[in-house]
Amino acid sequence: MTKVAVFGAGSWGTAFAVVLANAGNQVSVWGRRESLCESINAGHENAEYLPGLRLPDAITATHDPAAAADGAEAIVLAVPSQSLRDNLTDWAGVLPNAVPLVSLMKGVELGTTKRMSEVIAELTGAGPERIAVVSGPNLAREIAEGQPAASVVACADEGTAARLQKLCHSPTFRPYTNNDVVGCELGGACKNVIALAVGMAVGLGFGDNARASVITRGLAEIARLGTALGADEHTFSGLAGLGDLVATCSSPLSRNRTFGEKLGQGMSVAEIAGATRQVAEGVKSCASISELAHQHDVEMPIAEHVTKVIAGEMTPKDMLFSLVSRSAKPERWG
Repeated sequence: MTKVAVFGAGSWGTAFAVVLANAGNQVSVWGRRESLCESINAGHENAEYLPGLRLPDAITATHDPAAAADGAEAIVLAVPSQSLRDNLTDWAGVLPNAVPLVSLMKGVELGTTKRMSEVIAELTGAGPERIAVVSGPNLAREIAEGQPAASVVACADEGTAARLQKLCHSPTFRPYTNNDVVGCELGGACKNVIALAVGMAVGLGFGDNARASVITRGLAEIARLGTALGADEHTFSGLAGLGDLVATCSSPLSRNRTFGEKLGQGMSVAEIAGATRQVAEGVKSCASISELAHQHDVEMPIAEHVTKVIAGEMTPKDMLFSLVSRSAKPERWG
């Protein structure tokens, strides 16, 4: 039985551990808090992030990163994107040198505007043939419950992508392979920002026209940034683009959509963040994504407006009406 280590015991890390276990692997989950690891081992349940769901017996949890990584044939990274750099620095001496490093994270690093695969490469020295990304419509609760889902495993090396595809192909989880790491990462990171905007529209009581408009124009923004950074534009019409965007913008299970909805209802960023343990990645990444767009002269008005709302420089209502009232100009995406 293949051992896989999942570094991160949040909802998505735990859900992906379930996928791996259901695919026939032994899974060791590293958790930041020892008490959570003990609770998982004692009750076969992650009561803090996926309450009421029994975890497969093949999943164990540990607070010791060396124990989690020992003997693992793949390392899956599922920590909040803005903490990845510090975590990888701490784990430098325990991660195996030759195994694939798989990112589940959907964010762009503040300060450096680096994608998560770039942070992994910098901190570990791993080449592109070892670094992979899993992205797609990944609502954790549904996947952990065994509801049908599909995603993309992206890696520059087709052989590595195929091995990882086999590793996480379960009866209810269908992974497809892709070599467009840039496109898959940007699709996953940017859709969180668009979901915040959609959530604000919902919270304000606006209807389907407003939501559909933000989703469609959001897809255009993501594709513009992606192609400017060398991604394949076809990626954005697939699971890691449109699929992930629709799921995240439409589902009440989406942390970013829910965060935006509460903003639209009048709560502050601090109030919402203080009321949940979950991380809405778009809240932090919106600023770095906007900066990345500026660096490459890419126009991303939704991302820029969301950044202003998060910074307290604009209200959700003003944001949405400002987007609509912008001067019209010919564009390729209608």
